Amino acid sequence: MAVGARSGHDEPDRRAGGAFGDDTTGDDVTDDGRAQPPNGGAPGGGTPDDGDGAPGGADSAPRRQRSFWKELPLLVGIALVLALLIKTFLVQAFSIPSESMMNTLQRGDRVLVDKLTPWFGSEPERGEVVVFHDPGGWLEGQETPTPNVVQKFLSFIGLMPSAEEKDLIKRVIAVGGDTVSCKEGGKVVLNGVPLDETSYLYPGSVPCQDSFGPIKVPENRIWVMGDNRQNSLDSRFHQQLPGGGTVSDDEVVGRAVVIAWPVTRWATLPVPQIFDNPALNKALGAAPLGAAGLAGALPLVLWRRKKVAARHTAE
Repeated sequence: MAVGARSGHDEPDRRAGGAFGDDTTGDDVTDDGRAQPPNGGAPGGGTPDDGDGAPGGADSAPRRQRSFWKELPLLVGIALVLALLIKTFLVQAFSIPSESMMNTLQRGDRVLVDKLTPWFGSEPERGEVVVFHDPGGWLEGQETPTPNVVQKFLSFIGLMPSAEEKDLIKRVIAVGGDTVSCKEGGKVVLNGVPLDETSYLYPGSVPCQDSFGPIKVPENRIWVMGDNRQNSLDSRFHQQLPGGGTVSDDEVVGRAVVIAWPVTRWATLPVPQIFDNPALNKALGAAPLGAAGLAGALPLVLWRRKKVAARHTAE
């Protein structure tokens, strides 16, 4: 028998490097005409492919998953970026610091403010509860809380209500072009229509203690009042400031849409039905129409007077 020839009897005894059937290298070697090592083994003492198409060795072992602790900083970073984007463009939490909006809002309530719609040109509307920056002088002399570093950071990314910013929350009573007034002990009159505010005024509160108006609200500004009229320093008390007590639309952060905390107080903040009265818009549109009628009648009156004067002169 030639050297190197195999026989069915001695094959199990002629093994190089390991027990029968072991794959010591993990290489998948194909017949490419290169010299083969003795005993029909693979280079390095291994065995050829077992014929099932799956190479053995370390390459076929499952990869280890990345450690949770290595992924945690990435997850935290993504969460913080999302929170910051939501606070900047979508909603922001605010804490109610006073009793000026009772019973609609109570001290300590957390409300979520819609900041998205103003980006699309939406303007404040009558009856909405809005958060706005101090127009200047409204919060003069009032102390604001001093948060620690952690509170500042959480407030910055929107995970805590704003603590340092001088913001106020009131209900919009009139918008640009409206005329608003109130007689002492009477109802607020908007565009000639008395408002029935019993659905949201604090029980026992009167619409106004002192008379004001009539006040014509400038365009792109709003007139705001608290629901607890006897405990609210609103537009009525800042008429001596620039703007005459009105607030610019640009100062409005957004509309408060829901009470988010505490859970026992969870509720939405809809617009009261009285502000859906079509008569408010009809009265608003009557003023320009009346002015146009007056302007049209003026030349006729002047012509008539001129004609009468000419007749007297001729006599």
